[in-house]
Amino acid sequence: MKNAKTNLIIVLGSLLCSVGVYFFMIPDNLTVGGLAGFAIGLNHFIPQIPTGIIMFLCNIILFILGFLILGKAFGAKSVVSSLLISGFIYLFELVYPDFKPMTGEVLLNMLVGILISAAGVAMVINQNASTGGTDIVAMILKKFFNLDIGKGLYIADFITVVVGGMAFGKEIFMYSFFGILINSFVVDKAIAGFNTKVNMFITSTHPFEINDYIIKEINRGSTIYNALGGYSLEDRHIINTIVSRGQYIRIKNKVKEIDPKAFISISYVSEVLGEGFTYELEREEDHAI
Repeated sequence: MKNAKTNLIIVLGSLLCSVGVYFFMIPDNLTVGGLAGFAIGLNHFIPQIPTGIIMFLCNIILFILGFLILGKAFGAKSVVSSLLISGFIYLFELVYPDFKPMTGEVLLNMLVGILISAAGVAMVINQNASTGGTDIVAMILKKFFNLDIGKGLYIADFITVVVGGMAFGKEIFMYSFFGILINSFVVDKAIAGFNTKVNMFITSTHPFEINDYIIKEINRGSTIYNALGGYSLEDRHIINTIVSRGQYIRIKNKVKEIDPKAFISISYVSEVLGEGFTYELEREEDHAI
């Protein structure tokens, strides 16, 4: 069941990414980074080959290079996602050939396209996969030149923007350069939004009953601290746990039921490493493609 859900999210994320690129970027020749942008620019010089096919061929080359240079850090989910995006775009080209821009405003088309495609990319990455393309280039640059992934992606995407500028002129170059900056920001924020967890601190006179509920019903770990009330100077117990937003609502309602006078404070964290949560090493290996 979990694998089916993961696969469905990867398919939907790939579809969203393809929709953003084909219906909003390609009609205005916007080469906003990534392999899709490179394919749009290259298609201008070799229009006989559809954009989707160019993406497909480039992905195959990049995945072969990745396996040869980077080893077995490449997951099947990432291969599937990258091929899905190429396939969806090729399908759109067959069903909606010569699709015209959604609006007459290039900037508006770019912003909407980035929002849609970035949401799709974030969905895929959140499932410990990736959309391929320039991610592979970034990892190769990291291996040989010790660049971090972010800088490697900027370099790869900038090359894509240059190809687009050569194909479509300086105005498209400036739009696309602006676009890769927005795209990186939106993707980061979208991924952080998917991964956001709630850090709860609960002060109550019934700490063990609440803790029991968190462990047995919510299936999350917790830590109980002994504290001293600053005003009353009485002994207190503080329960600390990190949960999802949905679990936070359930715990909050249960705490109100057990102890209406309980004090609850929360903060949001963008990533949690450890048992029951994402491991940094696993994410880094999966995102390597």
